[in-house]
Amino acid sequence: MPPVTVSASQSPPAVEKSYRRMWRAMELFERRKGELAPEATLRFQLLPRKPGVSVDDVDLQLLGRTVAVPIAVAPDRSFTLPRHPRALAENAVVTPDRVARSMTWRARVRTPGWPAGSLRLGDLRLECEVGMEAGLVSEQPSLLGRLASVVTDGPGYCDTPDNRYIFFANRPVFGVTLHDGDRRHVLPVRRLWAGAMGDATLPQVLPFCDCEVLLDRAYFLPLGDRSWPDDTRVTFEYMEERDAKP
Repeated sequence: MPPVTVSASQSPPAVEKSYRRMWRAMELFERRKGELAPEATLRFQLLPRKPGVSVDDVDLQLLGRTVAVPIAVAPDRSFTLPRHPRALAENAVVTPDRVARSMTWRARVRTPGWPAGSLRLGDLRLECEVGMEAGLVSEQPSLLGRLASVVTDGPGYCDTPDNRYIFFANRPVFGVTLHDGDRRHVLPVRRLWAGAMGDATLPQVLPFCDCEVLLDRAYFLPLGDRSWPDDTRVTFEYMEERDAKP
């Protein structure tokens, strides 16, 4: 009998997150919102990670051994998760129809009625804690020689003096400013663009950062500096606005 050759094409692994961890993150949000963001709501958000990747029309599902629940994704690529005890017991995953390293995830905590064009620092503090608890940050390399343990640390990381939790603005940023009454602080360059300005190793480490395609929108905040109250306003100057100035 002639030998039989079996060939199979193996699809790249899907991007997925632990439903159990995201459940814990939702519980953390409920526990901590009274202190940090009493009026805020929580959603999760899908973001592109690689050039050319679209996260529009994502088919998102909650999948367990006997559970398959479609998750509605809004036009702004955000979603909420249902409370599903059976999915929790089955250690289900939240999985989109995208391959590994093609996209990333963040929590989105927002207080309704906050001034347009600004974010509330307490919301972003809680957003970081929820994101860390849920394990949303895919990978975080060392940028500028700093060894960041964002992937393995828990919510307490958000309160450290020089944390490197990456937030993403809606558009490429030129500057980010904190406002508390008459006090004003423009973030230094080292807190913009994932701290990558002048980093000679950037071409080597960027493919391993979930900020790769959103680097010009990435920024860090002094979340652990409690001299800035939770009602501090965070405002943005965008690249397009800067370019339009005479």
